[in-house]
Amino acid sequence: MNVLATKPPPAAQMRPETAMRFGLFGSAQAKRGPSIDSAAGFHEFVDYTVESEALGYHSSFIVEHHFTGFGQVSASLNLLTWVAARTTTLRLGTAVLVLPWHNPVLLAEQAATIDLLSGGRLDFGVGRGYRHNEFAGFCIPMEEAEARYEEALEIITRAWTSETPFSHRGRYWNFDNIIVEPPTAQKPHPPFWVGAGSRASIRRCVERGHSLLIDQFCSFEQVEQRLGWFREALTEAGRSFDPMQVAIARAIHVTNDPADKQSALDRRLAGQARTHDLAQTPGGDNKASIMNYDDTREANEAATLFGTPDEIAKKLERLRAMGVRYLLLNGGATTRDNIRRFAAEIMPAFSN
Repeated sequence: MNVLATKPPPAAQMRPETAMRFGLFGSAQAKRGPSIDSAAGFHEFVDYTVESEALGYHSSFIVEHHFTGFGQVSASLNLLTWVAARTTTLRLGTAVLVLPWHNPVLLAEQAATIDLLSGGRLDFGVGRGYRHNEFAGFCIPMEEAEARYEEALEIITRAWTSETPFSHRGRYWNFDNIIVEPPTAQKPHPPFWVGAGSRASIRRCVERGHSLLIDQFCSFEQVEQRLGWFREALTEAGRSFDPMQVAIARAIHVTNDPADKQSALDRRLAGQARTHDLAQTPGGDNKASIMNYDDTREANEAATLFGTPDEIAKKLERLRAMGVRYLLLNGGATTRDNIRRFAAEIMPAFSN
């Protein structure tokens, strides 16, 4: 086995600017049925996340999805409350809360409550949404997603920074003489992390001083392109690039067995097909950036962190050469062997 994957370099050789940070990204699963304990998947996920803190992971970002039929997390902030109560240092992320579906004032109150109770550990990841079945289920036209997102973002930011009552009159929301309680622990508010993939949306992310989330489906080439857009926008704004303001999600499966790797790729391809069916519009015209990926086996093998510790380490080196310093690993929900092996066999060579 390559020493790169098993032994960290001497401290003198590991420059601080090359050290990487690792968190988790993913979802619990609440299965349903007459003889199934639907809470079991949530409890397993909480235990999995608690262990990740002990293993040295920095954060855990949880998805929000609805109407899947296979029990993905729908109430991210509720689940994060359980995680917050059982951890002390782990950053608590949402990746992402889809703002067009939520009353922004209620969401600001709920998120502020977690931030306050956790001692200021919330990372507030937000996005516009991309799955057609979810917009259809909520009876919200996908064409309204951007306008609803923009209005909600404005209201939440104002709700967290206003020390006196304010009113809002908008296209979708009206509020009279409100002051949002409780206050957030982090000032002026919890960090916004924005799921964005287009040049225009990344530019808006930079203009607002928000951090960037890059999805797990895009290729390494697309990661590099989006990092370039982020850097370009920062340069135009006269600001320097902080690599910890960009988090890249990647699927991971650590194995020494080629057959196990192929089985993991099979599961990923099946999951992609299932997600595609939920996300795509009846007319097949969903143009969301997260849908712009190659679904072949070869493309998935190239874009994921699947393989032996040596194979994964080589891909991490490639990402590090691009300027990536913060990775969110989707290790298969409650499959703890992945996060344990990564922490023991790979992480030390890339962390402080």
